[in-house]
Formats: sequence, C-alpha cells, structure tokens
Amino acid sequence: MHPASGTRVLASSAPPLSADPNERAWVEIDGGALLRNLERVREAAAPGAKLIPMVKSDAYGIGVRRAVATLQRARPFGFGVATVAEGAELRRMGVREPVVILCPVPPSTLATAVQAGLVPCVSDLSALAALREAAAAAPGPVPFQIEVDTGMGRAGFCLHERSGWWEAVAAAARGNLRLFGVFTHLHSADEPDLASARRQVERFDEFAAWVRQAPEAQEDMLFHCSNSAGALRLRSVAENAVRPGIFLYGGCSFEAPVRPEPVVALQARIALVRDVPEGTTAGYGATYRASGRERWATVAAGYGDGLPRSLGNKGAALVAGGTARIVGRVSMNAVVLRLGADVPATVTAGDVVTFVGGDSGSETSLERVAEAAGTIGYEILTGLSPKLPRTWLES
Repeated sequence: MHPASGTRVLASSAPPLSADPNERAWVEIDGGALLRNLERVREAAAPGAKLIPMVKSDAYGIGVRRAVATLQRARPFGFGVATVAEGAELRRMGVREPVVILCPVPPSTLATAVQAGLVPCVSDLSALAALREAAAAAPGPVPFQIEVDTGMGRAGFCLHERSGWWEAVAAAARGNLRLFGVFTHLHSADEPDLASARRQVERFDEFAAWVRQAPEAQEDMLFHCSNSAGALRLRSVAENAVRPGIFLYGGCSFEAPVRPEPVVALQARIALVRDVPEGTTAGYGATYRASGRERWATVAAGYGDGLPRSLGNKGAALVAGGTARIVGRVSMNAVVLRLGADVPATVTAGDVVTFVGGDSGSETSLERVAEAAGTIGYEILTGLSPKLPRTWLES
C-alpha cells in the first residue's frame, strides 16, 4: 500500500489530528481485500453457512462505519459485537441485519439492547431473569442467544448441569423471549494441535442435536462455534453460521488452507534524516549506541499512535523497498530508524515509512510485527490510535 495509489477515501471514527490525512502518520485500509477475505471464509465454511462478521472494537481498529458499509456489499446474515454500546451504534448507523452480542452484558444495559433490537447473550439464570424483566414491556418476543461453556471457562451455561437450567431457558422461550440461537467459544482453534478444539466442537454438536429435539427449537435457530480459525480449519455438523474476525482484517497466525490478503497498513513520514558518528545514542535511556558511522531517520510516529513501545531495538520498517531497523526506545510521538545498505541513499525527509503492510513489493505482515512486539495481531490492530486518519483504498 502507498498513499499515492488506488482510490482513497478518508474515514475515521474520531477526528484526526490533522486535516491532511497524510501529513504525519495514518492507517491505510484496503476495502477490496476486506471483502475478498470474507469471501475466502464463505468458500471454506460449510455450504450455506450464514456469515456473521465480527466488527467489535471499532471493527478491530479500522473504523466500524466504513468496515460495515464495505462488508454489507457481501450480504452477510448479520454482525457480531462484544457490547450493547457497539450494537446500538450499528443501529444508529442504519444497520438492519441481526446484531448479536457475543459477550455477557451487565444487567443495566439490557433495556438498551431490547430497545435497539439487539440479540443479547445469556450465560446464566440471573442474566436470563434480568432480560425477561427488561423485555416485559416489549411489543413482541425479544430474541436472545444462550452461550454454553465447552471449555473456554470465562462464561456460558455448564453443559454438565443442563437439567438445572434448561427448563428456565425453555420457559423464557415460551414467554416474552425468543431463543434465537446457541453458541460457544473455541479456545484453541488457532493452535497447531486441534485435538482440544475438536473435543469442544463435539460437545457443542452433541448439545445442539439435543436442543433441536426440544419443543422450543425453531427451524431458523442459529448454531455457531467457529471463529476465523474454526471456520477455516474445523467442521461442526451442527453449525449453520460462522463468525469470522481477525482473518477478515488480514491476520492469520495459524496454519490454514487459505491466507488472508493484507488489509491494514500503518504508515508515517520521515521528519529528519542525518548521519551520526560512532557512539551516538538513540532514544530515552540511551539503549542503542551507533557502532560506527550510521544513517538515521526520525519518523513522526510513536506509541501514542499505536506503534508498540516494545518494538524498541526489535522492530523494523520498510523504507523505499529496503528494511530499516528501529533503534532505541519508541517514544510517544517519534521513533528512530537505522537506514541500512538496502535503503536508497536518496531517502529524505517527507518520504513514507511502512511499519505494517506492504511497500515496493515487500511486506511487513501483521503477524511479524506482533511477534517482534511480543503480542498478537489483535492487539496491534485495536491499539492503533483512533486519532490517526483512516484512509480507504477500494481495489
């Protein structure tokens, strides 16, 4: 990606720090790649599986408004979020598709969920009672999903104790609530060894088959357990929907039959280029010292923009097709690169640096950056400052 290529549209969930989207630093997003990644999931999933793209955390940091508008072109069944506030925002944006909440919600937010026509998650009987109360004045049955715990452990009804809670769920479904679906979370679908994930899928499939025999079951009920990795690497016999997330946005830290196209690029401009003598130190704490005469570039981006501080003396960036190593600590608004022999001598202030994404045929993948930072691609994406302009390429 490069700021001069493609058809560019400025879109941001928060006011950018500058009126010029490419003055200092920005996030560039390939909307065409986002759509093609969704199609890759559609092709890999079970035939006819409904698509529920996850757009939580501002669509993994890229900007939910533009992301949803782009994804709607593929006609997904609905959208997945983590909170009631995120779901209500989609409704304010005009989203009419089902919006499912995949995390337990505080009881105080359930009235908002009902009013917005969202599908909240219920993981225990107290949440079920709170939802029934919130739905008491609704004109018709309020949809909800139950989460069952197949091994994640953080939420969900216990499968081994179904006799103690299912009757309450069934009674609610016969009253002012409608059982919209059943789901679970897979904890290890992205691990090399899929044995534990397969056991989770088996538990889910067994429970889904049992639910389908219940009088409260509806033909159009959703059953889903697959995230990105699950949709691409596993197969549930009960599942009729999948909810891809990180793969859509270009992340794939697991072995999969297909790879995503890069979607996000973090880019910035060089503010200063200079030659420094041997012994010159870089950054706070002087954690790097030039071993000889070196050429350094100071770039106008730092951890205040979402460039992880942990990349100090570990990370790298692409500059004019070459690779430049980060030297010294990453500051809040600046970082220093050592320009190596493969970086053209003509590089100067104003030129573009790419920390994540492609440049001149080379690429610094999301996974590579995350590995260097000691984290995961999710954190890199969601850590990008909302103040950075988001510019979209339609390819």
